[in-house]
Amino acid sequence: MKIRYIAFFMAIIMLISALAGCAAKNGDEDMTTTTESTTAKITDDSSFKLSFTQADSLDPFEAEAQNNQVLASLVFESLFDLDEAYQVVPNIAKSYEYEDDTTIHIELNDGIVFSNGEALTADDVVYSVNAALDSPAYGSLLTGISSASAHENSVDINLSYPNPYAVNLLTFPISAEYDDDGFPIGSGRYHYENIDGTTVLKANKQDGFNPYITTITLVNIAASDSIDNAINIGNISYCYRDLSADISKRISSAKKLVNINNLVFIGINGKYGITADEHIRRAVSLAADRTTLTDSAYSGYATPALSPFNPYFTDTSGVSIFSKTADTAAAKQEVAESGIAESKLSLSLLVYKGNEAKVAMATLLKSELEAAGFSVKIDEEYYKSYMSKIADGQYDIYIGEVKLSDDMCLYPILSESGNASYGIDFDSLECAERYEAYMAGDEEFGGFMLAFSEEMPFVPLLYRKGMICYSKAMSGDMQGYYGNFFSNIENWNFGT
Repeated sequence: MKIRYIAFFMAIIMLISALAGCAAKNGDEDMTTTTESTTAKITDDSSFKLSFTQADSLDPFEAEAQNNQVLASLVFESLFDLDEAYQVVPNIAKSYEYEDDTTIHIELNDGIVFSNGEALTADDVVYSVNAALDSPAYGSLLTGISSASAHENSVDINLSYPNPYAVNLLTFPISAEYDDDGFPIGSGRYHYENIDGTTVLKANKQDGFNPYITTITLVNIAASDSIDNAINIGNISYCYRDLSADISKRISSAKKLVNINNLVFIGINGKYGITADEHIRRAVSLAADRTTLTDSAYSGYATPALSPFNPYFTDTSGVSIFSKTADTAAAKQEVAESGIAESKLSLSLLVYKGNEAKVAMATLLKSELEAAGFSVKIDEEYYKSYMSKIADGQYDIYIGEVKLSDDMCLYPILSESGNASYGIDFDSLECAERYEAYMAGDEEFGGFMLAFSEEMPFVPLLYRKGMICYSKAMSGDMQGYYGNFFSNIENWNFGT
């Protein structure tokens, strides 16, 4: 009997051990499954939100709202991208070469398709060139391009004038026809899609593109102030602000400054008054403290201009003909060499009243110019009157701003047909002719820069910056920059 009980208990112990072993084995299998599942990439189809203007077009060549234009860099690709140093990186294009000084031959990569599966062809590129030339977003920046022609798998871009950096202009979207839902079709990382009456962006399946964010919700927010508020309170996850208005203090989200090609300068009436004297124009430049103007008037959201060209442009980044700080003694010397009587050293400084940064800049410039011996009267005007006075020459100097194209072309200021060439006396200036010769390859860069620094037809002060704003809940190194706002979006996530 005792032996029978012992056997019974031994059987129970063996059964418990066996069950425990199974449980341990099953537990190991569950643990393995869990480990494997955590290594898989977790996708997100609801967290990331962008603003768009529903009343505006999503076609990149029709869109006028800035938020709709920003979306284009997700949906469309371009012949070339620009890096942050304004150097071209081939994209749809495989290579390029100048056939002559006004023709660029572009070879296209093979096998590129639009999001609907259709092949991207040379005819699509020509269509996009023509559409971009007529578009509100790109047209004014593409005056250096006159036309394009298609070949079997290549395109010739015809230029309006000789331009060694014209390939930098070929960063506009390449598009095709619309899909069945009326959305424009691109070859980018995402495509527009209608889900239950809501417009979203869906990730395209591409080699090397495996994002966390597979669906992007688009939120209809048109007003600029509303976009600022939406990013602050988390109704959208990301936006770009060009800081054309002083909104930086209103933004409480995470931020990243980006370089843009907006030149703020002193326009000079070179035709009449004391500013027709080149000594006075050089004195104005020497008196300006570019570091103070950048740090104080623009709160650091700008970079001092050391030449007419963007300091981040690689090919001219080492060029410096201006000091960052004022040289008041040298300015006084230039004034003395002008021979103009002290009683006549008065300047009217015209500024747009609707921009806080420019008004602050005018106040600083007044002080800096007065330190050099000038008397200065600031004339603040709202936009219509401000532009009217510039057109009529009712100023000595004015604070202006121009958005230069990505080829760094100065023709908007240094050509008679330029939209910012007010006050420049082209009949007496040599530097405008030297610039044209430099563009044609008939003049050394140094020759143009020497003529510019001597004649000083306008005074470059600084290049403004823009700002990428994004949710503090987002993770991932935000590497976006102007023109490629979502450069590494495949790495962005919400804490996964």
